[in-house]
Amino acid sequence: MRKKMLVLFLISMLALLSLIGCGSQNNPGTNGVKGQAQEIMVPAAVSLQGALTELAKAYQGKHADVKLTFTFGGSGTLQQQIEQGAPADLFISAGKSQMDALEQKNLIDKGTRIDLLSNELVLVTGKDKQTINGVQDLTKAEIKQIALAIPDSVPAGKYAQESLKSLQLWDTLQPKFVYGKDVAQVLNYVETGNAEAGFVYRSDAMLSNKVKVAYSVPDSAHKPIVYPAAVLSNSKNRDIAADFLNYLKSSEGKQVFSRYGFKM
Repeated sequence: MRKKMLVLFLISMLALLSLIGCGSQNNPGTNGVKGQAQEIMVPAAVSLQGALTELAKAYQGKHADVKLTFTFGGSGTLQQQIEQGAPADLFISAGKSQMDALEQKNLIDKGTRIDLLSNELVLVTGKDKQTINGVQDLTKAEIKQIALAIPDSVPAGKYAQESLKSLQLWDTLQPKFVYGKDVAQVLNYVETGNAEAGFVYRSDAMLSNKVKVAYSVPDSAHKPIVYPAAVLSNSKNRDIAADFLNYLKSSEGKQVFSRYGFKM
């Protein structure tokens, strides 16, 4: 009798464990199980933060199985992180040279590379500042600090450097420069009064109600401003990353980027 009860108990336990196993396999959201959102890692230039955040929300509303995770920063810094092995599926740079460097090292899927966007370089000042109405006003003695992003690693800073050299003002103004790690920091310097003026993209200027555009830098003064994008060669989710990139190129993407001051 005791052996029979023990056998029945073991059979019951095996049946229960089998049911638990099946339940965990059909339960969406468990580790490595169908139904879990696939995470797409997107390092992108900080000037894209507002537009990409809005577009990601719309895209994820149509693709519940996709989770978009962004790392926003200076394009040069993001390039270095990718080169050092940081996980990434899709890279959107604010400059051509950063994407070129990754392509030379075979870190991007060349077939997916496109020039996604364009922008305009502008000089911004505090909203109520009246003493700066053009780039030549930066030479005035009362202008002590001019903010720009680090030219060696941030495309906006490189474009500003090229422009000021073209306008023959770089050497004259160099003692006044205050450098930011990216355009967001440059904008903050002007907003807080830590710099009387700064060079940012028009899309950045549109995000702030504390600054105004004092001068639009001629396109002829610097190399063309392009935002290249490409799927990374080591991406484990290439198809989804490519699909999101196609969505950014769509008419819906164009409308959102346009509202944020970008050109396509």
